[in-house]
Formats: sequence, structure tokens, C-alpha cells
Amino acid sequence: MTKCLMIQGTASNAGKSLIVAALCRIYTKRGFKVAPFKSQNMSLNSYTTKENKEIAIAQVLQAKAANIEPTV
Repeated sequence: MTKCLMIQGTASNAGKSLIVAALCRIYTKRGFKVAPFKSQNMSLNSYTTKENKEIAIAQVLQAKAANIEPTV
């Protein structure tokens, strides 16, 4: 069974995305296969993926920290 980790916070702008990016990098360097996921995003700061879809900048940072291509 795949192990999962969920990061939650009580407010927007609490630093959850930054913590997740750091954890992605740490676990990737330790040899784990990491796939960050955000179920809902309310950001106006977006990035266009290779599939020509929008994703939040924070999720792009997390994907890059995990050495995977950002996708929607």
C-alpha cells in the first residue's frame, strides 16, 4: 500500500505550499517517488503546462522539487 502524507492548515498564506515543496525535495532525494497534489486552488498566479492547461505556481514549484513534470 502506498503511504500518504497530508499537510493541512487553518488559513490561506500559512506556508503549506512551501512546506510541501520542501518535503517533496527531501523525500525525492531519499529515493521516494513523490507526487504532490492539491485538490483545490484559488490562486491567480498560474503557469501554463505542456498540455496548455493552467496550474498554480506553488504546484509547479512542488513538482520541480519532486523532479517531475508539472501536470494538471
